[in-house]
Amino acid sequence: MKKSIFLIALGLAVSAGCPFANAQNNELAESEVQTKVKQARVHAKALGGALKSRLKQAIQSGGLEAGVEECKLAAEPIAEGLSQNGWEVGRTALKVRNPNNVPDEWEREQLALFASLLEKTKLEEKQPSTPIDTYKYDSDSGEFRYMMAIQQGQVCMACHGAQVAPSVKETILKHYPKDEATGFELGELRGAFTLTYSPQ
Repeated sequence: MKKSIFLIALGLAVSAGCPFANAQNNELAESEVQTKVKQARVHAKALGGALKSRLKQAIQSGGLEAGVEECKLAAEPIAEGLSQNGWEVGRTALKVRNPNNVPDEWEREQLALFASLLEKTKLEEKQPSTPIDTYKYDSDSGEFRYMMAIQQGQVCMACHGAQVAPSVKETILKHYPKDEATGFELGELRGAFTLTYSPQ
């Protein structure tokens, strides 16, 4: 029978040091997984930070339409640049703008869980104090997968909210004719960073 480690860490419910689901896991495996979690968080934050910086510059110089153009040009190259040393870095969502970001079955399950957790915090009128994230590790293959929720913030509303200006909507549809990623409310789940580590 295939031996694997499956561990979910949700920032709202469980600390990053939560016990492993499989009681037979040893300290070495736990240490390796915790190292991968830390690395994944660094990569996810690097992707988010780089995208935010590029979008901010584009919007300041050319308006929201330029921001959409910049996202089209920069998002995938930035993710590819971070996809090194066994890591694959990207984004996904339940409602995607870029069809290349459609979630697989595991990602979809985690996104649904993220959405319910963020809905709970919204009802309780509080903000998550730690990242909402999840991960799993296969001890046979060494594959490690990680996701971190992206919450809809105020800065995202102009391009992803319910009231998108016609000129911005036109630019979005020019690049993403099958766009699904509008109509979000502040504080909702926008999507997630999704990362996979495969031993080289």
